[in-house]
Amino acid sequence: MEHVVLGKTGLKVNKNGFGALPIQRISKEDAVALLQKAFQNGINYFDTARAYSDSEEKMGAALHEVRDQIIISTKTAAQNGEDLRKDLEMSLEKLQTDYIDLYQFHNPAFCPKPGDGSGLYEAALEAKEQGKIRHIGITNHRIAVAKEAVLSGLYETLQFPFSYLASEEEVELVELCRQKEVGFIAMKGLAGGLIHNSASAYAFMCQPQFAHVEPIWGIQREWELDEFLSYQEQAPELNEALLAEIQKDKDQLAGEFCRGCGYCMPCPAGIEINNCARMSLMLRRAPQEAWLSEEWQEKMKKIENCLHCGSCMKKCPYGLNTPELLKRNYEDYKTFL
Repeated sequence: MEHVVLGKTGLKVNKNGFGALPIQRISKEDAVALLQKAFQNGINYFDTARAYSDSEEKMGAALHEVRDQIIISTKTAAQNGEDLRKDLEMSLEKLQTDYIDLYQFHNPAFCPKPGDGSGLYEAALEAKEQGKIRHIGITNHRIAVAKEAVLSGLYETLQFPFSYLASEEEVELVELCRQKEVGFIAMKGLAGGLIHNSASAYAFMCQPQFAHVEPIWGIQREWELDEFLSYQEQAPELNEALLAEIQKDKDQLAGEFCRGCGYCMPCPAGIEINNCARMSLMLRRAPQEAWLSEEWQEKMKKIENCLHCGSCMKKCPYGLNTPELLKRNYEDYKTFL
């Protein structure tokens, strides 16, 4: 069973991290059973967020009795110190704990620093001094903000999207974290569902140059958990077959594509951008029937009502021309009907 040390925090975590965003979509009973099975099979790192509806509550219910044997990270999307304190108290209550191992700023549009006027970093430091949090981290989708955070020396960890579809600049960011001893937590290791072979994704993460990378896999089904648990017993090798699959994915997903992060939402016209803007990929990389249902035809038709207001473009951390991407995906979608 492979482990990762999260930079200067010294936190030693299983190479399989449990991403708890998806458990908000299942019942409390099923979530508790899934989380407990993960723990019983060696997973010791669980990542959630205040923004993930009841994810923290489910995690607290499942794991409070083994609190001293696990590492918990959660996040705050607060914009000021006062709201951060409120978020933290709520997280502590829901998680049924009196401390958070790793407390992260949740995808801020800027890099919080002491004296920036927001009071965010000061509030985090205060909580650390009080023993309510042990380490301060940051998550982001914007590479400029991520680099600034790593170079600032203020953050012990960075959580950032990373998979074998990563750009050269993103790979350089991972290496920068290694050099600066900043723990690197990889979210979206399956590229938001575009990568379908978890073995290839896991094998990629286990390469020597990524020994410091801790992937967190978004899990909501028992068979998904079982797949990743099986890799602890026998890690998949990056053989010719997996390398060929990786290259095929890279060829198909070259250029601009929507990662499905959802930070462009909500749309004033009611368009489900985070799925509609990558429909062409989903049609070709997943069973088509579900995407061609009457429900999805209605959702895609809403693209005709795009206001071209620019709101989605301003919020897209990848700088995509979202209205144009929606238009192209809609035209392509109609050819399947």
